[in-house]
Amino acid sequence: MVRLICIDVDGTLLGSGGRIAERVWLAADRVARAGIHVALCTGRPAFGVTRTYAERLAPDGWHAFQNGASLVRFATNETRSAQLEPEVVMDLKAKAKRHSRILELYSDHHYAVDSTSETAARHAELLGVPFVARSLDAVTWPVVRAQWIIPCDELDALLNEPHHGYELGPSTAPDMPDTCFVNLTPPGVDKASAIRALSETYGCALSEVMFVGDGLNDLSAMRVVGLPVAMGNADPVLRAAAKYHVSHVDAGGLADALSLALRSRSSFDLSDSAASP
Repeated sequence: MVRLICIDVDGTLLGSGGRIAERVWLAADRVARAGIHVALCTGRPAFGVTRTYAERLAPDGWHAFQNGASLVRFATNETRSAQLEPEVVMDLKAKAKRHSRILELYSDHHYAVDSTSETAARHAELLGVPFVARSLDAVTWPVVRAQWIIPCDELDALLNEPHHGYELGPSTAPDMPDTCFVNLTPPGVDKASAIRALSETYGCALSEVMFVGDGLNDLSAMRVVGLPVAMGNADPVLRAAAKYHVSHVDAGGLADALSLALRSRSSFDLSDSAASP
């Protein structure tokens, strides 16, 4: 029986053009009335338009942001965060200058980027926040996550570089299909660690958790939950790791997953459902 549903944002909740299918909201309302906990589990930060999505899905609940580095409950202003070591942040800033690569630094409630490129501006628009470039050397708050923004064809080269003091989690967004976002979080921090924390908070076994996602940074989460569900637009690696598959994000595939969770509360055989195993 599903007691907690963890949901990715880009490519899962959010489709092309920043749209969310109306049937997704209808299904989410049914899930809430059934008493199933719902939490965003995203690489995005806990501000901008993403906060709006979280508060509509579960205004009183906990949500996981920053690829697991920030757990936030807006109703009580509580946060549980992990931080990158200062020397790691310094090394990342030096590498960004050497490679002329876009680097973003995040706290629970702020972010900074020093690039004035169209790509950096487009990402701010995607997050739903004002675009203001400023020196990363001026950042004084604790950094919970860093992020590279690179062309997708440069991902393999970046992954083959030496990496020390952080976890890597590549992801994409439907509205920036040629761009890859590489999340950098403290060691041991990813979506799987966030789901473990959320399930403990709600008193759920991992076998009672559903995760719905589409990108490579969702793989760790897929491997720890009882019901891993891949979107129709998911990366092939993720589809292979999932137990169930639903339709494309632009067709509202998340609604199929939410309906699947509701049916898990009855004697209905999940293998006969609209979500294919």
